[in-house]
Amino acid sequence: MHRNLIDGHWREPAEVTRNINPSDTREIVGLYARGSAADARHAVEAARAAFPAWAESSPQLRHDILARAANELLARKEELGRLLSSEEGKTLPEGIGEVARAASVLAFMAGEALRIRGDRLPGLQPGSDTEVTREPLGVVGVIAPWNFPIAIPAWKIAPALAYGNTVVFKPADLVPGSAWALVDILHRAGLPNGVLNLVMGSGSQIGGVLCSHPEVDAISFTGSVPTGRRIAADCVSGPSMKRMQLEMGGNNPLIVLDDADLEVAVECAVQGAFFSTGQRCTATSRFIVTEGIHDRFVRGIIQRLDRLNIGHALRADSHIGPVVDQKQFDVDLEYIDIGRKEGARLAWGGEVLERDTPGYYLQPTLFTEANPSMRIAREEIFGPIASVTQARDFEEALHIANDTEFGLAAGICTTSLRHASQFKRQAQAGIVKVNQATSGLDYHLPFGGRKASSYGPREQGQYAVDFYTVVKTAYTSA
Repeated sequence: MHRNLIDGHWREPAEVTRNINPSDTREIVGLYARGSAADARHAVEAARAAFPAWAESSPQLRHDILARAANELLARKEELGRLLSSEEGKTLPEGIGEVARAASVLAFMAGEALRIRGDRLPGLQPGSDTEVTREPLGVVGVIAPWNFPIAIPAWKIAPALAYGNTVVFKPADLVPGSAWALVDILHRAGLPNGVLNLVMGSGSQIGGVLCSHPEVDAISFTGSVPTGRRIAADCVSGPSMKRMQLEMGGNNPLIVLDDADLEVAVECAVQGAFFSTGQRCTATSRFIVTEGIHDRFVRGIIQRLDRLNIGHALRADSHIGPVVDQKQFDVDLEYIDIGRKEGARLAWGGEVLERDTPGYYLQPTLFTEANPSMRIAREEIFGPIASVTQARDFEEALHIANDTEFGLAAGICTTSLRHASQFKRQAQAGIVKVNQATSGLDYHLPFGGRKASSYGPREQGQYAVDFYTVVKTAYTSA
């Protein structure tokens, strides 16, 4: 049984939860602790007690710990990738790739621990000097989602530690295995007691404590818009006014213009919308296609989908794994029904699939003849479902792409430099792709969106410093 880590000790829980494999619901991946609100409070107290010494620790020490953890993650990427795929449902190559990405994040942030920059400027008064420095925030609550169960925790926890913060980490209920493995590796890499605490359990209990506790200085959250808004309200209602970093939903468009390379456009569309079972916040939800290429594009997607195998995540011939659990499976089926009732044409898929193991297998789903007012074209579904909307020209396509409450990712397929440049300038999204799938990110670049998709400073890369540190300006007179 896998326990919670509080103040450097693996604590016996009052309750235990079973980690179920969505590719084979008869299989229990492992037994994991289910912590309480009291556990969360103890973890916060431990993180607060550990903060002063960790904040003053050598950058070399922080570098070395993160580097050791990165090396172990990379050495164990096949083993941990198998664990990840078993509990989340993405295919084994995707699981292994995600573990390798987490290792790269830790290695990058190990270097950043040695590069915490500041400024020294002359003051405006005679004999006055000024210094601008960065200091750690304090105790950071990390609340992570289930769809990237090791990469997203890594890109939240690594910068927090690199810049001298202590952490209380609450992973998603559905994927405790990857979270536990990451924390275990970091703990054994040499973190002092209390610097990193793991409390698995209910979001309402654990997350509620993190958002309301006066000793938590900041919350980094990735999840749904409604949950993000509740967290924001909790964070500002208390006396401490916590700093927030909220990564939430997406309803990401891919524009396909008449001059696009059809093969490139189809691959961008299928990779972006359907791989990882569509369970990515940057997944393409809407294809906005101009009239001249529309019919060929739809035929190309259907032909490509027809060649995909949907099956057990660990099998070598599976291109797409199962939906993560029954709840998300039901949501996907509900949206397929909504799309039909709204009048969109079901051009491909949408069927529940039977395999030789019981699991949440769903055929990728493509709707055509969708209009921008339909729910399937406006709401985040978070499954292997996408719709096609026809547009007259680039200007109409751009308008439709921007007509959304979200603003995370947006893409275009075109061979026109003019349209590509205009799209990069005018797309209302934090991430813009040209002739690439909307999903897929580099770990050394900033990640985040606009509108209802994100709130607060960007994640990842050098930009992470803006969230995890406080700027101090000091004046000195001779």
